[in-house]
Amino acid sequence: MTTRNVVLTGEQDELLKQLVASGRYQNASEAMRAGLRLLEQEEARFRDLGARLTAGLEEARAGERAPGSGADAVRAAFAEARRRHGAG
Repeated sequence: MTTRNVVLTGEQDELLKQLVASGRYQNASEAMRAGLRLLEQEEARFRDLGARLTAGLEEARAGERAPGSGADAVRAAFAEARRRHGAG
């Protein structure tokens, strides 16, 4: 494993101490790794959202989006995206 030195705010340091004291984590490194795993998941969701937005823009430029303009077209596009990605 790689060792890193990090600078924490007082609040972050206190949170780490509380997490370890609670017994949920054995040490600060374990708690930090758990936090990094959450950040990794968030970054993956962000990349996926960006890819879907880019795909939507490409579809719109190709004329493959819902007909109409303004709010109705936006609602239809989001409804279609939810249908395709099972988020609705």
